[in-house]
Amino acid sequence: MDAEFWHSRWAENRIGFHLNDTNPVLPYYWPKLGLQREDTVFVPMCGKSLDLTWLAEKHQQVTGVELSEIAVRAYFAEHLYLPTVTSLGNGQTLYEFDEVRIYCGDYFTAPVQPADAVYDRAALIAMPEKMRYSYVQRLLSLVKPGGKIMLVTLDYVQEEMAGPPFSVSAEEVRSLFAGCEVTHIARQEADESHPRRQQGLSRFAEEVWFIQTPA
Repeated sequence: MDAEFWHSRWAENRIGFHLNDTNPVLPYYWPKLGLQREDTVFVPMCGKSLDLTWLAEKHQQVTGVELSEIAVRAYFAEHLYLPTVTSLGNGQTLYEFDEVRIYCGDYFTAPVQPADAVYDRAALIAMPEKMRYSYVQRLLSLVKPGGKIMLVTLDYVQEEMAGPPFSVSAEEVRSLFAGCEVTHIARQEADESHPRRQQGLSRFAEEVWFIQTPA
């Protein structure tokens, strides 16, 4: 997926990946990480997710990175927030309002400081297979030693649907995060009434992982 693909999706409002509410897995599982309010949180490829707002109610600093300026501006506008906007050069712009800051620009070069925790609901599964290793290596560089990651992945037969979002197997998750403590937390199978199943998928499941980086 190149940058133009995502710019086009946002420009044409083809954002089926965007949820109009907080993802239910976040308030259910996030507290189980045992984090404190002062712990900082990083949300890669955050879009205009309402998950940012939920996290900002629990933590004093939540930092996102998003390629699309349309998405970043929409997040603040839809919450009636008036952010401080700072041009950082090299195609990067920082938007800040209270606990939330979003770097608008390239995930791989945004000047993000390492955080105590990461919430990844829609970033890894947006990466085609050939980009996932680079994505994870960059992610791990943005987590403090001993930091915690809540990762949400999807499991379906890849041949039955063209991503994104892509299916990422349990074996691949463990391989990508080799050297970390990887724990499978939950698997939620979609029944036949789920929109993805109605599109012809033989199975579709959302999986939750807790990952802890080496101290």
